[in-house]
Amino acid sequence: MSEVAEALTGEAILAATEEVLRRYGPAKATVVDVAKALGVSHGSVYRHFATKAALREAVTRRWLDAVHEVMTPRFDQGLTAAETLRNWLQQLFDKKRRGHTEDPELFATFQVLVKESNAIPEYHIGHMVGFVARIISAGVETQEFVTDDVDRTAQAVWDATEKFHHPAHAQEWADPHVQDAFDAVVSLIIAGLRYNRVPSAAGDA
Repeated sequence: MSEVAEALTGEAILAATEEVLRRYGPAKATVVDVAKALGVSHGSVYRHFATKAALREAVTRRWLDAVHEVMTPRFDQGLTAAETLRNWLQQLFDKKRRGHTEDPELFATFQVLVKESNAIPEYHIGHMVGFVARIISAGVETQEFVTDDVDRTAQAVWDATEKFHHPAHAQEWADPHVQDAFDAVVSLIIAGLRYNRVPSAAGDA
């Protein structure tokens, strides 16, 4: 075994895989391509990731974890819960738009990879809805927001703003009025959080 193969790490493989995917696209990229980029045999890659599917899922999780780190809400900026929620949703929308317009190949590649595993969408959405829930919970604690079920409310907010973060709507993000539409939806959500109660799972009497 070469010194390069012995020093090979999972993180190095994932970084190389991302570059290979960017260069060739998900349909053509292979484990052999990754191995060539690293200067090792494909067997060395398989010692870290047993299958091509496992490797592609791992690189997708790595990419999503970077998104999760950036999107982790902050509560140390002296903002109200409404301001924090609006800023967080705006940050998400801006990030998705930039990805689609500035690096469309990589954006498209990762949409393919996310769909390859049933576990990945649940993993990602679970994190993102969880972030929304943390913001709503903070608002409930300060009595700015009112809800009987933080988790269900967070999911409702995520669903209501789908047009502004789901890749299926990417072509709509170039509409010159899309920011106005975003502002209107978020304002409606915040008004609802301030003054209304989301019905419990069993339904209100």
